[in-house]
Amino acid sequence: MRWLTLYARSRQVPASLAAVLISAMAMGELTRDGSGGSGDARMPVLVLATGVMAASVGLGGQDLGLDRTAAVRWVPRRAAHVLLAGAVVAAAVLTARAVNGGMGEGIATTAFVVRDSAGLMGLAALGAALAGGQYAWTLPFAWLSFALFAPPPTSAPMRVATWMMLPSGTAAGTWTALVLTAAGTAAYAAAGPRR
Repeated sequence: MRWLTLYARSRQVPASLAAVLISAMAMGELTRDGSGGSGDARMPVLVLATGVMAASVGLGGQDLGLDRTAAVRWVPRRAAHVLLAGAVVAAAVLTARAVNGGMGEGIATTAFVVRDSAGLMGLAALGAALAGGQYAWTLPFAWLSFALFAPPPTSAPMRVATWMMLPSGTAAGTWTALVLTAAGTAAYAAAGPRR
């Protein structure tokens, strides 16, 4: 169990977890009065993206050379790290929603939160594989920025581009999130963070 503690500390998991929990609770408090709107996806998506960006800090270790030369199998550990981080972000948001009763309850269903946290974490993992652990947050941030200001999705490409704002059960949103989760997790697990 000592290796797990060392791994968590080297990946800044305690600080990331604190940031995820604080952001989820703060956004929950801000929307306690229902100002998030029952049909507005912006607040839950913003909370999820903030949590994923905080969790993405741990996708790169202190010493990439040491990570690459260690006598451990990194592929399953990296994949588990990405999937567990996405699950923690989703759990934090769902807990904050249950405790505070806010954050757009109408649209932020459990399926919506799980779909978006998985897709955003896949984007962060892809960002780590392409640009390095310190820049893993850039892909979720860029996609979120576009989705927040994009025109209403009337075509299939726009539905794919704004997948994180679509209601749960929407085929374009679900498939885009699945592809991003699978591609990001596979790329990060196989290659690790870029130097």
